[in-house]
Order: sequence, then C-alpha cells, then structure tokens
Amino acid sequence: MQANPTVQVRDLWMSFPGKRSGEQVHVLERINFEVRQGEFVCIVGPSGCGKSTLLNIIGGFLRGSRGDVMVEGQPVAGPDPRRIFVFQENGVFPWLTVTENIGFGLLKKSEPERAKIVAHYIEMVGLNGFERAYPRELSGGMKQRVEIARALAANPDIIYMDEPFGALDFITRLKMRADLVRIWQSEKKTILFVTHDIEEAVQLSDRVLVMSKRPATIQTIVSIDLPRPRDLDSAGYLETRDRIFSAMGMSLRIGENEKEALPISAQQPV
Repeated sequence: MQANPTVQVRDLWMSFPGKRSGEQVHVLERINFEVRQGEFVCIVGPSGCGKSTLLNIIGGFLRGSRGDVMVEGQPVAGPDPRRIFVFQENGVFPWLTVTENIGFGLLKKSEPERAKIVAHYIEMVGLNGFERAYPRELSGGMKQRVEIARALAANPDIIYMDEPFGALDFITRLKMRADLVRIWQSEKKTILFVTHDIEEAVQLSDRVLVMSKRPATIQTIVSIDLPRPRDLDSAGYLETRDRIFSAMGMSLRIGENEKEALPISAQQPV
C-alpha cells in the first residue's frame, strides 16, 4: 500500500435499528481496507451482506456506527462532488437529451468548453449519433453509457459504482465491462465497484474484496495480476475466479450443459 491511500477504512462497524424496541441489526463489523489512487477495486459477497451499505458509508450517504472512513486524507462527512456515484437504477434525467444529461454537471463552464467536454465523452462511450436522443429512445446499455459519461465529464477523483450493470442482459454486460475497462485505462480514475457477479469482478478489477455473510467483515482480499483485456477462458482467470468462489464457501460444478455455483456443503462427493 502507498503511504497515503485514496480510500482508507479502519475498524468500521454498522448497525441499524431492528423492528423491536432496542433491537439492533448488525450489518458490518471490523471492516478494514485501503484503495490506492487509480486502482479498480471490486467488492463481492453474499446477497444482503452489506456491500451497498459499505459503499454508501464511503460515499457519505450513511454514517457508520463506529470506525473511521478517510477519503483523500479527510474524514467523510457527507457526499462530495469530487466523488460520483453510478447506480444500478437508471439515473439519467428523462426530460434531458443525451448531450444535456452528460453536460448537467458542467453548467458553470462556458458553452464552448462544455460542448467540447460533452463531445469527448460521447465519443468515448460510443454514443455518437445519439446526441439529441432522449432516454426513452435508448436501450438499457446506452442509458448506462450516458450515466458513465456524465460521471466522467464531471471529472471526479473517485467513481463509486453500485451494481451498475446488474439490470442488463448478459451480452450487454459483457460489452459494458470491456468498455468500462477501456475507459478506466484511459481516464485513470479510482473506481470502487460493488457487484454480486464474481465473473464480473475478476474481469474488471485489480483487487477483489470478499465479504462474509452478515454481520459482514472482509474475509479475504484477492489481487488479480492478469493482463487486460482478460481472457475469460485462461487458466489464470479461472483459477482466480475459483479462489473467490471458494472464499465465499462456493464451488463450481460442471453440469452436462452448464456451470452452476453451489455451496460446498450441498455438493455430493465424487
């Protein structure tokens, strides 16, 4: 780790009030990790373990019950325009065109400068020809491209992404992952990315933080030293994927026509 990490989480705990008086639902405990500048880090874990809660605390939308969260050397006190969120739920403004959506955070800039920035990111995300289109005229993948372009146009230091491709079909997800890696390599932004998809995490990230079931802690961190773009059939890719499945108590069993992830405890000896 470098001396001054971009994101630093120390002994973070989070609890929410339960349904009964005085009851506490413990979601996170003893969370410790760091993210370096320009690094692409994914967070994976069982459904409902608190991945999104963790990202919302780091982003300043929630306050942890105890512990410290530092971003760029300062305690997180709330959302910051230097750090942009991209969510799974479509966040583009339906009454604005592609150009207007991407330029929404640039209203303080001059018209020529804003137009130049918007044109640059429309080109980068592959939306040429759709500048005047409204969201209702776009596919799900294209709407996510608008969101990513809008985030990049604001020139944030960090981008937080909460399952941004979760609602897309399989082929579109594969394309969006490849495009996101290309854009990240070009822009050198720090990205913290929550996903339930282990294949996605291995394809995208430098490191994967593997969370346990709730109350969740980070049970292991897997570094991924594979060249990009990544060959999804390579031995290194498959080995890394299987390490993460194993850390989550899962294993891959090859069926007659498909692969399926099953809990290790549920599998029969062979």
